[in-house]
Amino acid sequence: MEIVDYLRVARRRLWVLVGVPVLATGAAAAIVLLAPQQFSGTAYVAAPALVGGTAGTQYTGTQAANQFVAAFGAAVTSPRVLADVGADTGVPPERLRDGLAISQVGASSQLEVTYTAGDRATVAPVLTATTTRALAFLFSSQVGIATGEVEAANADVTAATRAIGEWEKANKVSQPDRIYQATLGELTSLRQQQLSMQAVGNGRGVDAATTAITAAQKKLDELGPKLPDYQALLAQRDAATNALSQAREGLQAARAQAQAADPKQVTSIGEAHEVSRLAELARTALPVGGAGLLLGVLLVGVLELLSRGRAATRPAAASSAAPALPAETVTAARP
Repeated sequence: MEIVDYLRVARRRLWVLVGVPVLATGAAAAIVLLAPQQFSGTAYVAAPALVGGTAGTQYTGTQAANQFVAAFGAAVTSPRVLADVGADTGVPPERLRDGLAISQVGASSQLEVTYTAGDRATVAPVLTATTTRALAFLFSSQVGIATGEVEAANADVTAATRAIGEWEKANKVSQPDRIYQATLGELTSLRQQQLSMQAVGNGRGVDAATTAITAAQKKLDELGPKLPDYQALLAQRDAATNALSQAREGLQAARAQAQAADPKQVTSIGEAHEVSRLAELARTALPVGGAGLLLGVLLVGVLELLSRGRAATRPAAASSAAPALPAETVTAARP
Protein backbone atom coordinates (compact mmCIF):
# COMPACT_ATOMS: atom_id res chain seq x y z
CA MET A 1 0.00 0.00 0.00
CA GLU A 2 1.34 3.39 -1.01
CA ILE A 3 1.51 6.44 1.22
CA VAL A 4 -1.32 7.98 -0.80
CA ASP A 5 -3.48 4.98 0.06
CA TYR A 6 -2.70 5.39 3.75
CA LEU A 7 -3.62 9.07 3.58
CA ARG A 8 -6.85 8.25 1.77
CA VAL A 9 -7.76 5.70 4.43
CA ALA A 10 -6.85 8.13 7.22
CA ARG A 11 -9.01 10.84 5.61
CA ARG A 12 -11.94 8.45 5.39
CA ARG A 13 -11.45 7.35 9.04
CA LEU A 14 -10.56 10.78 10.32
CA TRP A 15 -13.29 10.63 12.94
CA VAL A 16 -11.51 7.67 14.55
CA LEU A 17 -8.06 9.29 14.45
CA VAL A 18 -9.41 12.45 16.04
CA GLY A 19 -12.12 11.07 18.26
CA VAL A 20 -10.14 8.46 20.20
CA PRO A 21 -7.29 10.81 21.29
CA VAL A 22 -9.79 13.56 22.12
CA LEU A 23 -11.87 11.22 24.25
CA ALA A 24 -8.79 9.82 26.03
CA THR A 25 -7.36 13.27 26.68
CA GLY A 26 -10.71 14.56 27.88
CA ALA A 27 -11.13 11.65 30.26
CA ALA A 28 -7.62 12.15 31.68
CA ALA A 29 -8.20 15.90 32.01
CA ALA A 30 -11.49 15.31 33.79
CA ILE A 31 -9.84 12.92 36.24
CA VAL A 32 -7.09 15.43 37.00
CA LEU A 33 -9.35 18.48 37.25
CA LEU A 34 -12.02 16.76 39.33
CA ALA A 35 -9.55 15.11 41.71
CA PRO A 36 -9.04 16.70 45.17
CA GLN A 37 -6.38 19.38 45.43
CA GLN A 38 -2.95 17.96 46.27
CA PHE A 39 -0.27 19.66 48.37
CA SER A 40 3.47 19.08 48.16
CA GLY A 41 6.54 19.99 50.16
CA THR A 42 10.28 19.32 49.94
CA ALA A 43 12.90 18.58 52.57
CA TYR A 44 16.55 19.19 51.73
CA VAL A 45 19.23 16.93 53.21
CA ALA A 46 22.79 18.23 52.92
CA ALA A 47 25.38 16.35 54.98
CA PRO A 48 28.77 16.62 53.22
CA ALA A 49 30.62 15.51 56.36
CA LEU A 50 28.97 12.09 56.03
CA VAL A 51 30.37 11.47 52.56
CA GLY A 52 34.13 11.30 52.20
CA GLY A 53 34.79 13.52 55.21
CA THR A 54 36.45 12.86 58.55
CA ALA A 55 33.18 11.51 59.93
CA GLY A 56 32.09 9.80 56.76
CA THR A 57 33.99 6.56 57.14
CA GLN A 58 30.90 4.65 56.07
CA TYR A 59 30.71 6.30 52.63
CA THR A 60 34.08 6.84 50.97
CA GLY A 61 35.51 6.60 47.48
CA THR A 62 34.42 7.89 44.10
CA GLN A 63 30.92 6.42 44.46
CA ALA A 64 30.38 7.70 48.00
CA ALA A 65 27.69 10.22 47.03
CA ASN A 66 25.72 7.69 44.99
CA GLN A 67 26.03 5.11 47.77
CA PHE A 68 24.72 7.59 50.33
CA VAL A 69 21.80 8.57 48.10
CA ALA A 70 20.90 4.92 47.46
CA ALA A 71 21.16 4.05 51.15
CA PHE A 72 19.04 7.03 52.18
CA GLY A 73 16.39 6.22 49.58
CA ALA A 74 16.25 2.61 50.73
CA ALA A 75 15.98 3.74 54.36
CA VAL A 76 13.08 6.12 53.60
CA THR A 77 11.02 3.34 52.02
CA SER A 78 12.01 0.61 54.48
CA PRO A 79 9.12 -0.90 56.47
CA ARG A 80 10.69 0.07 59.79
CA VAL A 81 11.07 3.76 58.89
CA LEU A 82 7.60 3.92 57.31
CA ALA A 83 6.09 2.34 60.42
CA ASP A 84 7.92 4.80 62.70
CA VAL A 85 6.91 7.80 60.59
CA GLY A 86 3.33 6.52 60.50
CA ALA A 87 3.32 6.25 64.28
CA ASP A 88 4.73 9.79 64.58
CA THR A 89 2.31 11.43 62.13
CA GLY A 90 -0.75 9.19 62.03
CA VAL A 91 -0.41 8.71 58.26
CA PRO A 92 -0.72 5.07 57.09
CA PRO A 93 2.55 3.57 55.77
CA GLU A 94 0.87 2.75 52.44
CA ARG A 95 0.00 6.41 51.93
CA LEU A 96 3.52 7.43 52.91
CA ARG A 97 5.05 5.03 50.38
CA ASP A 98 2.86 6.44 47.59
CA GLY A 99 3.49 10.08 48.46
CA LEU A 100 7.25 10.09 49.15
CA ALA A 101 9.86 10.63 46.43
CA ILE A 102 13.66 10.90 46.71
CA SER A 103 15.86 12.72 44.18
CA GLN A 104 19.58 13.52 44.06
CA VAL A 105 20.72 17.06 43.37
CA GLY A 106 23.05 16.66 40.43
CA ALA A 107 26.00 14.43 41.27
CA SER A 108 26.30 15.73 44.84
CA SER A 109 25.38 14.09 48.10
CA GLN A 110 22.52 16.54 48.62
CA LEU A 111 19.03 15.04 48.55
CA GLU A 112 15.51 16.28 48.04
CA VAL A 113 12.71 14.42 49.80
CA THR A 114 9.29 15.34 48.38
CA TYR A 115 5.96 14.41 49.91
CA THR A 116 2.60 14.92 48.20
CA ALA A 117 -0.74 14.51 49.98
CA GLY A 118 -4.28 15.77 50.00
CA ASP A 119 -3.93 17.24 53.49
CA ARG A 120 -1.65 20.28 53.73
CA ALA A 121 -1.27 19.86 57.49
CA THR A 122 0.47 16.48 57.15
CA VAL A 123 3.17 17.53 54.65
CA ALA A 124 5.68 19.24 56.97
CA PRO A 125 5.30 16.71 59.85
CA VAL A 126 5.80 13.79 57.46
CA LEU A 127 8.91 15.36 55.92
CA THR A 128 10.36 16.13 59.36
CA ALA A 129 9.68 12.64 60.70
CA THR A 130 10.91 10.94 57.52
CA THR A 131 14.29 12.70 57.40
CA THR A 132 14.80 12.26 61.15
CA ARG A 133 13.90 8.58 61.15
CA ALA A 134 15.91 7.80 58.00
CA LEU A 135 19.08 9.49 59.33
CA ALA A 136 18.66 7.71 62.66
CA PHE A 137 18.15 4.41 60.84
CA LEU A 138 21.42 4.90 58.93
CA PHE A 139 23.67 6.40 61.58
CA SER A 140 22.22 6.34 65.10
CA SER A 141 21.73 2.60 64.82
CA GLN A 142 25.46 2.32 64.13
CA VAL A 143 26.12 3.84 67.55
CA GLY A 144 24.01 1.14 69.17
CA ILE A 145 25.82 -1.59 67.27
CA ALA A 146 29.24 -0.14 68.12
CA THR A 147 28.22 0.22 71.77
CA GLY A 148 27.24 -3.44 71.84
CA GLU A 149 30.60 -4.40 70.36
CA VAL A 150 32.42 -2.38 73.04
CA GLU A 151 30.40 -4.03 75.78
CA ALA A 152 31.08 -7.49 74.38
CA ALA A 153 34.81 -6.81 74.05
CA ASN A 154 34.93 -5.37 77.57
CA ALA A 155 33.22 -8.50 78.87
CA ASP A 156 35.84 -10.64 77.12
CA VAL A 157 38.66 -8.65 78.74
CA THR A 158 37.02 -9.01 82.16
CA ALA A 159 36.59 -12.75 81.70
CA ALA A 160 40.19 -13.20 80.55
CA THR A 161 41.50 -11.17 83.51
CA ARG A 162 39.37 -13.19 85.91
CA ALA A 163 40.69 -16.44 84.43
CA ILE A 164 44.28 -15.26 84.99
CA GLY A 165 43.51 -14.38 88.60
CA GLU A 166 41.91 -17.76 89.22
CA TRP A 167 44.92 -19.51 87.68
CA GLU A 168 47.35 -17.56 89.88
CA LYS A 169 45.24 -18.33 92.95
CA ALA A 170 45.07 -22.04 92.15
CA ASN A 171 48.83 -22.25 91.51
CA LYS A 172 49.77 -19.90 94.37
CA VAL A 173 51.96 -17.76 92.16
CA SER A 174 51.54 -14.29 90.69
CA GLN A 175 52.91 -13.34 87.29
CA PRO A 176 54.92 -16.54 86.81
CA ASP A 177 56.19 -15.39 83.42
CA ARG A 178 58.02 -12.45 85.00
CA ILE A 179 59.29 -14.61 87.85
CA TYR A 180 60.58 -17.15 85.34
CA GLN A 181 62.44 -14.50 83.35
CA ALA A 182 63.90 -12.93 86.49
CA THR A 183 64.99 -16.33 87.82
CA LEU A 184 66.51 -17.21 84.46
CA GLY A 185 68.57 -14.00 84.52
CA GLU A 186 69.59 -14.65 88.11
CA LEU A 187 70.68 -18.20 87.20
CA THR A 188 72.87 -16.90 84.41
CA SER A 189 74.50 -14.40 86.79
CA LEU A 190 75.09 -17.07 89.45
CA ARG A 191 76.82 -19.37 86.96
CA GLN A 192 79.14 -16.55 85.95
CA GLN A 193 79.94 -15.91 89.60
CA GLN A 194 80.57 -19.61 90.14
CA LEU A 195 83.06 -19.69 87.29
CA SER A 196 84.82 -16.58 88.58
CA MET A 197 85.15 -18.04 92.08
CA GLN A 198 86.42 -21.30 90.72
CA ALA A 199 89.05 -19.39 88.81
CA VAL A 200 90.38 -17.68 91.96
CA GLY A 201 90.03 -20.82 94.12
CA ASN A 202 87.30 -19.50 96.41
CA GLY A 203 85.75 -22.79 97.50
CA ARG A 204 83.31 -21.30 99.98
CA GLY A 205 82.02 -18.91 97.35
CA VAL A 206 81.72 -21.74 94.85
CA ASP A 207 79.61 -23.73 97.33
CA ALA A 208 77.33 -20.78 97.99
CA ALA A 209 76.90 -20.12 94.28
CA THR A 210 76.18 -23.82 93.69
CA THR A 211 73.46 -23.79 96.36
CA ALA A 212 71.89 -20.69 94.85
CA ILE A 213 72.06 -22.19 91.36
CA THR A 214 70.34 -25.35 92.58
CA ALA A 215 67.53 -23.33 94.19
CA ALA A 216 67.08 -21.20 91.08
CA GLN A 217 67.00 -24.24 88.81
CA LYS A 218 64.43 -25.89 91.05
CA LYS A 219 62.22 -22.81 90.75
CA LEU A 220 62.58 -22.86 86.98
CA ASP A 221 61.69 -26.54 86.87
CA GLU A 222 58.53 -25.84 88.88
CA LEU A 223 57.42 -22.86 86.80
CA GLY A 224 58.35 -24.21 83.37
CA PRO A 225 55.49 -26.71 82.93
CA LYS A 226 52.95 -24.15 84.12
CA LEU A 227 53.93 -21.35 81.77
CA PRO A 228 52.15 -22.57 78.57
CA ASP A 229 48.72 -22.48 80.21
CA TYR A 230 49.42 -19.12 81.77
CA GLN A 231 50.76 -17.66 78.52
CA ALA A 232 47.66 -18.92 76.70
CA LEU A 233 45.53 -16.98 79.19
CA LEU A 234 47.70 -13.91 78.63
CA ALA A 235 47.26 -14.26 74.87
CA GLN A 236 43.48 -14.39 75.30
CA ARG A 237 43.55 -11.25 77.41
CA ASP A 238 45.78 -9.46 74.90
CA ALA A 239 43.46 -10.40 72.02
CA ALA A 240 40.44 -9.23 74.00
CA THR A 241 42.22 -5.98 74.83
CA ASN A 242 43.04 -5.35 71.16
CA ALA A 243 39.43 -6.09 70.19
CA LEU A 244 38.25 -3.67 72.86
CA SER A 245 40.54 -0.97 71.51
CA GLN A 246 39.22 -1.45 67.98
CA ALA A 247 35.63 -1.48 69.22
CA ARG A 248 36.17 1.80 71.03
CA GLU A 249 37.59 3.33 67.86
CA GLY A 250 34.53 2.12 65.95
CA LEU A 251 32.24 3.58 68.59
CA GLN A 252 34.03 6.90 68.37
CA ALA A 253 33.63 6.93 64.58
CA ALA A 254 29.96 5.96 64.84
CA ARG A 255 29.31 8.75 67.33
CA ALA A 256 31.06 11.22 65.03
CA GLN A 257 28.84 10.08 62.14
CA ALA A 258 25.71 10.36 64.26
CA GLN A 259 26.71 13.86 65.31
CA ALA A 260 27.35 14.83 61.69
CA ALA A 261 23.90 13.42 60.79
CA ASP A 262 22.02 15.54 63.31
CA PRO A 263 18.72 16.35 61.52
CA LYS A 264 18.69 19.84 63.03
CA GLN A 265 21.98 20.58 61.30
CA VAL A 266 21.67 18.83 57.94
CA THR A 267 17.98 19.12 57.00
CA SER A 268 15.68 21.99 56.09
CA ILE A 269 11.95 21.70 55.45
CA GLY A 270 10.23 23.81 52.81
CA GLU A 271 6.69 25.10 53.02
CA ALA A 272 3.82 23.07 51.63
CA HIS A 273 2.26 24.43 48.43
CA GLU A 274 -0.56 23.49 46.11
CA VAL A 275 0.36 21.14 43.29
CA SER A 276 -0.24 22.91 39.98
CA ARG A 277 -3.15 21.35 38.15
CA LEU A 278 -1.79 22.59 34.83
CA ALA A 279 1.51 20.82 35.39
CA GLU A 280 -0.29 17.69 36.52
CA LEU A 281 -2.59 17.98 33.50
CA ALA A 282 0.40 18.24 31.18
CA ARG A 283 2.11 15.25 32.80
CA THR A 284 -1.06 13.15 32.54
CA ALA A 285 -3.07 14.31 29.52
CA LEU A 286 -0.24 14.47 27.00
CA PRO A 287 0.90 10.83 27.44
CA VAL A 288 -2.73 9.68 27.49
CA GLY A 289 -3.45 11.66 24.31
CA GLY A 290 -0.44 10.09 22.60
CA ALA A 291 -1.60 6.64 23.65
CA GLY A 292 -5.08 7.49 22.33
CA LEU A 293 -3.64 8.53 18.99
CA LEU A 294 -1.74 5.26 18.72
CA LEU A 295 -4.92 3.37 19.59
CA GLY A 296 -6.78 5.35 16.95
CA VAL A 297 -4.22 4.38 14.30
CA LEU A 298 -4.58 0.74 15.26
CA LEU A 299 -8.39 0.98 15.13
CA VAL A 300 -8.23 2.55 11.66
CA GLY A 301 -6.05 -0.32 10.49
CA VAL A 302 -8.42 -2.92 11.97
CA LEU A 303 -11.51 -1.23 10.49
CA GLU A 304 -9.88 -1.01 7.06
CA LEU A 305 -8.96 -4.69 7.13
CA LEU A 306 -12.49 -5.65 8.13
CA SER A 307 -13.94 -3.41 5.38
CA ARG A 308 -11.75 -4.94 2.70
CA GLY A 309 -12.59 -8.41 3.91
CA ARG A 310 -16.30 -7.76 3.59
CA ALA A 311 -15.81 -6.19 0.15
CA ALA A 312 -13.92 -9.28 -1.03
CA THR A 313 -16.64 -11.65 0.11
CA ARG A 314 -19.49 -9.83 -1.67
CA PRO A 315 -18.45 -10.65 -5.33
CA ALA A 316 -17.87 -14.28 -4.44
CA ALA A 317 -21.29 -14.52 -2.85
CA ALA A 318 -22.92 -12.82 -5.84
CA SER A 319 -21.29 -15.18 -8.38
CA SER A 320 -22.32 -18.25 -6.44
CA ALA A 321 -25.92 -17.04 -6.19
CA ALA A 322 -26.39 -16.29 -10.01
CA PRO A 323 -28.88 -18.83 -11.78
CA ALA A 324 -27.45 -21.29 -14.31
CA LEU A 325 -28.68 -20.97 -18.01
CA PRO A 326 -30.59 -23.91 -19.59
CA ALA A 327 -28.61 -26.24 -21.84
CA GLU A 328 -30.82 -25.44 -24.86
CA THR A 329 -30.12 -21.73 -24.44
CA VAL A 330 -26.44 -22.37 -24.28
CA THR A 331 -26.59 -24.55 -27.44
CA ALA A 332 -28.64 -21.99 -29.32
CA ALA A 333 -26.33 -19.29 -28.39
CA ARG A 334 -23.40 -21.09 -29.99
CA PRO A 335 -22.74 -20.11 -33.68
